[in-house]
Amino acid sequence: MQAASMLDQALTRLDEAARHLDLDADVLEKLKYPRETTKVRLMIRMDDGSRKSFMAWRCRYDDTRGPTKGGIRFHPDSTIEEVETLAFWMTFKCAVMNLPYGGGKGAVRVDPHTLSKAELERLSRAYIQAFSKIIGPDRDIPAPDVYTNSMVMGWMADEYASIVGDATPAVITGKPIALGGSLGRDDATARGGYYLVRHLAQQLGLAPGARVAIQGFGNAGQHIARLLGEDGYTIVAVSDSKGAIHCPTGLDVGKLLAAKGQGSVTALAGSDGVSALPAEKLISVDCDILVPAALEDMIHEGNAEGVKARVVLELANGPITPEADAILTRKNVIVLPDILANAGGVTVSYFEWVQNRQGYYWTVDEVHARLQTMMEREGQAIWSLAQDKGISLRSAAYVHALSRLASAIEAHGTQQFFTS
Repeated sequence: MQAASMLDQALTRLDEAARHLDLDADVLEKLKYPRETTKVRLMIRMDDGSRKSFMAWRCRYDDTRGPTKGGIRFHPDSTIEEVETLAFWMTFKCAVMNLPYGGGKGAVRVDPHTLSKAELERLSRAYIQAFSKIIGPDRDIPAPDVYTNSMVMGWMADEYASIVGDATPAVITGKPIALGGSLGRDDATARGGYYLVRHLAQQLGLAPGARVAIQGFGNAGQHIARLLGEDGYTIVAVSDSKGAIHCPTGLDVGKLLAAKGQGSVTALAGSDGVSALPAEKLISVDCDILVPAALEDMIHEGNAEGVKARVVLELANGPITPEADAILTRKNVIVLPDILANAGGVTVSYFEWVQNRQGYYWTVDEVHARLQTMMEREGQAIWSLAQDKGISLRSAAYVHALSRLASAIEAHGTQQFFTS
């Protein structure tokens, strides 16, 4: 039997949610397939004068609720299936947060660590040259993702302005502040998850000083460590691409951030009661909150039984497979699902888009206050829905999003999407 594809696995969430709603069959048919996916091969000049090509994609999964929105990742293992799956998740994430967006995603199959800064800039600009007819502030709005950042977004925004002959800051979010970026965007993904945990702490049974293990110490992992650490939580284990470390009495967050800045958190092993840990063992560390903040499918059928946390905060996209989800449900582990838990990033990207279009910019306190309000509102709605229906928070999040998507699809009328 052929294994289910990544997108097929994601679509099981849609089918599960649909069982709890009375939907027209046209709604599900529309959401089972991406609206459009474009594939191109980018050719760039390398520093040595040679030319090299890189496969690239952009998917606009669904635009019923507004222009599509989603990041661009540079990763050596990216595939068209990954891009379409991530765009599907973004569709539901935007609906969960009630943002006027559909879901999109982009990628280039490249290891950016092998490129010089000049080559990286040429690749970033080549992406926009190839997709300039696909994106736009009212059509499709990219943002940073894995191995891309504000610098890359700045190059991309500048290239788009050169192509259309006009400064158009709202075409891309996650830009440098000097080019129209929003204050508060740097830690938005982690901050949204932090606000969610803090708001639901009592319902989740989390006491002051709760122990946290963080898998992945990139942007989201570093910021969630800082935010939870400042709020009295105890960070007991952290992993990055080089390995993992563990200290049952708590790691010093300042030292963690400094070590990561110098290369890897593993540099702290052997001092102050900190021990090295095989990276794959972080999943089974004794803790109260497990934070997967790396890539997809990190918790799977082969390791889910070892999870000891009572709560999993999904800051990564799709870090738990459906098979692992079933195991965690049986173990009474509460999963705060990605389409809610990491939605702070796209929410503050939305704030940036709004500010760009208004030409009026908010203070960081205003950004934080608006994000907190939205995370608490949608988090509470999903918690209440899960309790009312006796379903998991993941299923409740998909039901919550699907009801909004269905209302929009039905309001448009099916003739917009299907020919008779």
